[in-house]
Amino acid sequence: MLERAGVFVVEGDINDKELLKKLFDVVPFTHVLHLAAQAGVRYAMQNPSSYVHSNIAGFVNLLEVCKSANPQPAIVWASSSSVYGLNSKVPFSENDRTDNPASLYAATKKAGEEIAHTYNFIYGLSITGLRFFTVYGPWGRPDMAYYFFTKNILNRRPITIFEASGHGSVARDFTFIDDVVKGCIAALDTAKKSTGSGGKKKKKGPAQLRIYNLGNTSPVPVSDLVSILEKHLKVKAIRKVQPMPRNGDVRFTHANISLAQKELGYKPTTDLEGGLKKFVRWYLSYHPDAKKKSAS
Repeated sequence: MLERAGVFVVEGDINDKELLKKLFDVVPFTHVLHLAAQAGVRYAMQNPSSYVHSNIAGFVNLLEVCKSANPQPAIVWASSSSVYGLNSKVPFSENDRTDNPASLYAATKKAGEEIAHTYNFIYGLSITGLRFFTVYGPWGRPDMAYYFFTKNILNRRPITIFEASGHGSVARDFTFIDDVVKGCIAALDTAKKSTGSGGKKKKKGPAQLRIYNLGNTSPVPVSDLVSILEKHLKVKAIRKVQPMPRNGDVRFTHANISLAQKELGYKPTTDLEGGLKKFVRWYLSYHPDAKKKSAS
């Protein structure tokens, strides 16, 4: 089906430089959308080397191949809202400080932004970074809270809701996948050409370097997310409230998207209620056994 639409899938590792070189030799890519990464805050404490390998070494490997390509492609890549770390100013804006990462994952994404700046400055690569804010929806990651909450609620297992001392339930700027996809496409559509020439000559001039927040602008407490899931699953959750551990998670996220609105025409249209309704519908169809456990 994908091939009939002109889409070809090659399975590989971004750290496989020879594979990437072959791909760029076969196809004169004009744009690269780089979404490959080791994601998640908590797992970084268990396997830190995988984050450095994928998020830093892998990104550098890709940039090296793009630098040497002729033509050089424009690059759009996934950074993360986690770069704002312990920032207490809200909402988070692109020009806010990002030098207080609260997790190794955040540190690797911050490193990626600095590396992107370097390749843009030296080699003339056109690079756009997108700081995603808690992306959710159908086909999402099973390690995300909304996903495993759904599984545990249906299986009548307790779910843990973290609270920050004196601030109540942690809150996230949940952003529906369809809105994020539209933001990615807008970034690709507005990306300007790179100004280098296969890494052999000096760049012709300064190249485009951009960073944008892609969020939903309305943080929602995780306890409210659970209530919405209960509503659509028609099953009451067994809640276990605990203090937030020092595992790299932050108390809240809140995106200022005015720059993306102005320059990309980015406009999120799905609130958490509507997005979770779509997710639950997908989840119950994708996991047939789960439908039997729902009270619907």
